[in-house]
Amino acid sequence: MPETAQRTTQGKQPLITPLRVVIGICLFAPFVAMLWVSSYAKVEPTLAGVPFFYWYQMLWVLISTALTMVAYKLWQHDQRGRRTRQGGDAR
Repeated sequence: MPETAQRTTQGKQPLITPLRVVIGICLFAPFVAMLWVSSYAKVEPTLAGVPFFYWYQMLWVLISTALTMVAYKLWQHDQRGRRTRQGGDAR
């Protein structure tokens, strides 16, 4: 392998890491849950008189918020780690 090709491949970091896979799952899960309508298209069980169809979707608003926050924090952690490995500022 030529010397220039070795230098360019040695310093590169992988694009797909386990952490990034977890981030993707956190962001993809709400889409899957909401697109799988047959899993929640029913009236029972009710919660305080509210049919399952409605309270299940409202619950996913909260779950989606939490998963998005987790994904954001993991992304920040990933970016800090990449900057540190590249020798940059770790802020």
